[in-house]
Amino acid sequence: MSTTHSSSPIRIGTRGSLLAMAQADMVAAALQKAGETTEIVVITTTGDKILDRPLSEIGGKGLFTKEIEAAMLEGRIDCAVHSAKDLETILPAELTLGAFLPREDVRDAFIGRAGQRLADLAPGAVVGTASLRRQALVRRARPDLRCDILRGNVQTRLRKLEEGVCEGTLLALAGLNRLGIAEVATEILPTDTFLPACAQGAIAVEIRRDDDRLIAACQTIDDAATERMVRAERGFLAALDGSCRTPIAGLATIEGEDIHITGLVASPDGERVEEITGRGALTDAADVGYDAGRRLRARVGERFFEPLI
Repeated sequence: MSTTHSSSPIRIGTRGSLLAMAQADMVAAALQKAGETTEIVVITTTGDKILDRPLSEIGGKGLFTKEIEAAMLEGRIDCAVHSAKDLETILPAELTLGAFLPREDVRDAFIGRAGQRLADLAPGAVVGTASLRRQALVRRARPDLRCDILRGNVQTRLRKLEEGVCEGTLLALAGLNRLGIAEVATEILPTDTFLPACAQGAIAVEIRRDDDRLIAACQTIDDAATERMVRAERGFLAALDGSCRTPIAGLATIEGEDIHITGLVASPDGERVEEITGRGALTDAADVGYDAGRRLRARVGERFFEPLI
């Protein structure tokens, strides 16, 4: 049982970037509207410190969450706010996802240094991104381009773009919208050619499983539609053992009482992209996603994943 007292502020753990703080403020505002008091606690993660290597080389997506999760397990914070796409597929046993805010736009935005769209870039131009998914999809669309690692928060990447480190980069439109800078996008990429990362555009609130106060508070701010979509996409990831070493994309949509998912797995060079769809009852969202991932894994075969591990 949690030792948190209802009279004390809910301590919200977050990374310190402008986007992370904006998302934490959104959760704080929702909790305050539900009658809670809040306090934001900034925690620096390993992923924020190491910016010269791809995540796949230094430990994967957990580098953005492990220190925050440790703080929660130690009782220094009561909940954590994450971009849902940054969460590892399997959470620590003591923790769970308590709530999701309403999902933002799921699409990727392309930002060309000179205002170009992706199709406008000259052959051999450099596109900067640390995402293997984005690299694979860029290479599928434009095999004549070069992809280099570009890491850092949104402002860091935009600054590096202005400095000429690359001719273009890709960012989640959701983040640009939350920062109020969507106008920097020179092209919004459609999901039929640039399927987003699983859970892109969703904000997740992670809590301890035994914290009754946070369980109750999260029930008041949870967006049920977003939760179902994210659980389907995370189910898809789980079946594929999704990590930062595997170019995987997935997007679930709700159609009446059903949930539909489209997912893909790609080779890093973008030459092979295998897609799949799944459909089932909304109440079985996680299972629908998992089944689609299982079928895709069976189709492509285990050898497909060997170069990615």
